[in-house]
Amino acid sequence: MSPRNGRRTGAHRAHSLARQLKTKRRRRDLDEIHGDLRPENAARLLRQEPDPDLPGCAQFYCLHCARYFVDLTSMKEHFRSKVHKKRLKQLREAPYTQEEAERAAGMGSYIPPKKVEVQTQPLEEVIEMEASS
Repeated sequence: MSPRNGRRTGAHRAHSLARQLKTKRRRRDLDEIHGDLRPENAARLLRQEPDPDLPGCAQFYCLHCARYFVDLTSMKEHFRSKVHKKRLKQLREAPYTQEEAERAAGMGSYIPPKKVEVQTQPLEEVIEMEASS
């Protein structure tokens, strides 16, 4: 027989709570962001319809970090932040592909991943949108 009030009673909740919070704060993966950086997708994301449910009505969006901002000032601060610069550095490496996985498994010769040129998105479009409204 086990004691009624054992030490581990309720300990399982902490693990599930941590997992819930982890999925709540989940950001887009790097390969998804590489897809967003294509010109047709980038134009669509930078010129979104105003959505009152999102911060800043979805008018201030960082493509590289997949984050919405309240205003242009906070977005400019984000561009100078360590978090944004780290994300740019991560995005410089080309996304992992199935061909690369097959080569790593011995189905071809290994070719190191290519570097991709990534720069912070221009703010001229955002400034023009503010001036027009």
